[in-house]
Amino acid sequence: MNDPIRPPAPMAASPAQPPSHWRHPVLSTRFWPVFLRNLLVWRKLAIPSLVGNIAEPLIWLVAFGYGMGALVGEVQIITTEGASLAVPYILFLASGSICMSAMNAATFEALYSAFSRMHVQKTWDGIMNAPVTLDDVLFAEMLWAAFKALFTATAILGVMLALGISHSPKLLVAWPVLLLVGITFSCIALIFNALAKGYDFFTYYFTLFLTPMMFLSGVFFPREQLPQVVLWLSNLLPLTHAVQLVRPLFMDQWPSDAWLHLGVLVAYAALAFWIALALTRRRFAG
Repeated sequence: MNDPIRPPAPMAASPAQPPSHWRHPVLSTRFWPVFLRNLLVWRKLAIPSLVGNIAEPLIWLVAFGYGMGALVGEVQIITTEGASLAVPYILFLASGSICMSAMNAATFEALYSAFSRMHVQKTWDGIMNAPVTLDDVLFAEMLWAAFKALFTATAILGVMLALGISHSPKLLVAWPVLLLVGITFSCIALIFNALAKGYDFFTYYFTLFLTPMMFLSGVFFPREQLPQVVLWLSNLLPLTHAVQLVRPLFMDQWPSDAWLHLGVLVAYAALAFWIALALTRRRFAG
């Protein structure tokens, strides 16, 4: 007697694959309470924070701008029309140092403060107990660091105006540019925040990346004096493009190739945020 035909045994369901860490950001308006939370905490330490953020760049400006500026006098730069123009060294330095200040303020906030909230204080874990995703938390941290950078740059710009270094009305356009600078460098810093095991790790970032970039991006001297290979490398640095946008505004000129410089900063910010988000997802998934 033939055996009855049996239906095939159901195949075991394969385990669901976890979503990729490199998936696109999923953002919502829930990042805003996280931003406000950082703002409310910072208000208690606003004055010491402001003094700490603007003291160092102002020391650079006074020591190099007035001290070395008395020896250097003027520097020759290439204007947006391609002509050579002699400008006071204090003006040259101020237009570069304000970009450097925005970079440093965003970097410190996205490294040391964000790492404290993420790893030491476990603030991010507490926030994510509410219906707030890691994507929203990281986006809020990026915006908060950019706001701190803009706040610092605004205070320094006010001092520069009071000193009469520049009175160009085009400096109003520098505000959104400096905000973009803060966004760009906060995104880059969040990559290292995701990789860090402790505060000492950030020394590599400052020593091997930020410090060389300050000297290669035209903050302290014209880039045209650099060797050709180093000049080519300088063209790839985000701080170079920030300075190229802001410096002409100090001289009451419009920057040349503005869309190119803006595009480079936006590209750095978008790519860096994507990488930082993927690395942070991997860290919290581990």
